[in-house]
This record gives sequence, C-alpha cells and structure tokens, in this order.
Amino acid sequence: MNLKQYLKDRCQLIDNELEKVLPQENEMPFSLHRSMRYSVFAGGKRVRPILLLAACEAVGGVIENAILFACAMEMIHTYSLIHDDLPAMDDDDFRRGNPTNHKVFGEAVAILAGDALLTQAFICMSSNKNIPADRILAVINEIGICSGSYGMVGGQVVDMESEGKGDIDLPTVQYIHTHKTGALIKASVKAGAIVGGATGTDLEAMVKYGETIGLAFQIADDILDIEGTTEELGKDAGSDQARGKATYPAVIGINESRKRADELLEIAIDAIKPFGEKAEPLREIANYVVRRKS
Repeated sequence: MNLKQYLKDRCQLIDNELEKVLPQENEMPFSLHRSMRYSVFAGGKRVRPILLLAACEAVGGVIENAILFACAMEMIHTYSLIHDDLPAMDDDDFRRGNPTNHKVFGEAVAILAGDALLTQAFICMSSNKNIPADRILAVINEIGICSGSYGMVGGQVVDMESEGKGDIDLPTVQYIHTHKTGALIKASVKAGAIVGGATGTDLEAMVKYGETIGLAFQIADDILDIEGTTEELGKDAGSDQARGKATYPAVIGINESRKRADELLEIAIDAIKPFGEKAEPLREIANYVVRRKS
C-alpha cells in the first residue's frame, strides 16, 4: 500500500470532521476558540486518530462510526501538548515548527484552551449516534482512564519528578513512556477496535499491538531527540538531554534503545497477523512510527 497517500487521505478526513466539531473563531469567546483551533490545526501527523480508524477497519468496522472518536482523540492529544509546553512544565517555545500556544495567546488562555479541548472531546464522543450505547460508554471509559492519573497525566507527573535525576532506573522510564505517551496510543487502537465490534481474542490482539507500538513510538522519539535536527523535529532538538529527562537512551544507550524499539515493532506486527490484509495499514503505521525521521 501507499502509506504516504493513506496518511494524507486520513488526515484530510479527520481535519474535515474537526472543522465541523470545533467551535469557530467567530464564536465568543473569540480568543479561546482561536487558541483551540491554532493548536489543533498546527500540522500534526494525526497518528492517534488514524490508528483509531485503522483499528476499526481491521476488525471489520466502518470509519464513519469511528470518526467522532478519532476527532476526540486528537483534541485530547492536542490539549496535552498545549499544557506540556507551558513554562510550568517543559517551557517550550516551538511546537511543530510554530510558536507554542502560550507564546501566541498567553499562558492563561493556553491553559483554558487545553481545558476546553479536553471537555470538547467528551462532548464529541458522547454525541455519536452510530453505534450502540454500551460501545460508546466502553470507549469513553477507556479513553478517560488512559487520559487521567492512571495514564497520560500520571506519566507526565512522574516525568517531571524524574527530570534532572541521574539515578532513574529502567522501570521508571518504562512507566513514564507507557503512561505519558503509550496510554493514548493504546487507547486509540483499543477504542477503534471496540467501535468496530471487536471482542475476546480480537480485542486482546489489538490491545497488544497498541501497547507495544505505543512504547516503541516513545523510544523512537527519544532517539530522534538525539539524532534529529530542530528543523526536522519542529521543536528544539536535544531538549530531553538538556533537561536531564528520563529516556531510554539515557538509561540503556542509543543502540540498545534502537534494538528495543525493533523488538517491540516485531511483537506489534505479530499480534495483528490474524487480521490479514485488513490490518495492512496498522502494519505500515507501526513501521512508520519506529523508523520515522521527524
């Protein structure tokens, strides 16, 4: 398959729906809605919502039933980036090659834009009328768990508390990665599978894929922070090292980190073998997230 065209088409589909479900800039409060849309439409790869749609299709579902959940996942991811960039956290000036949200709209509006995107995500998910209510509830529950203290937010806290400490061990780094980044990726895959009607061993296989590719994604990010350039990354290269972040290369070295990412990639691809050709996009995306250069 032509992965580049596939990703482009799916991005366009998601962006078209996001355009509909996000508040418009000419609606009050103007600054808040401009801030929300600024970060959502700042050129993200849409990896999480695309994974959600691909998982739905792989188990025999249709993407029309999953598109609102895909949009919600992108809103949650974007809110996390807005808050992650704030001076109280990573204090970043650039994201995706553009000034970060708080640099454009100020810290207060940036915080509230993140809050509003998180809330809008749950409005979006609960507005889905295309699938049974029990599936909607199951997806909302999964995404809620993976977004909060047992998932992304919990990982962010441990990440901040570990910064600058030279004695961080591998289990701590793995906790950070599987929660701060991996949880939302796993939730995207599992949510798509639930929407598509997966149960039993099919759902377990999708969860295995999501867990392993989520961790591999963040290990690849750790490596890119060392080997990539600011132009390629759209943010300051080497920022993890400069801050003393707890990363795989910092604990086990870059070669072992690359080996671990490759091992996780194999596990992920093996997990979705039973789905045959319908899972080809998931296989291609897995390769892409581990081998990407930005």
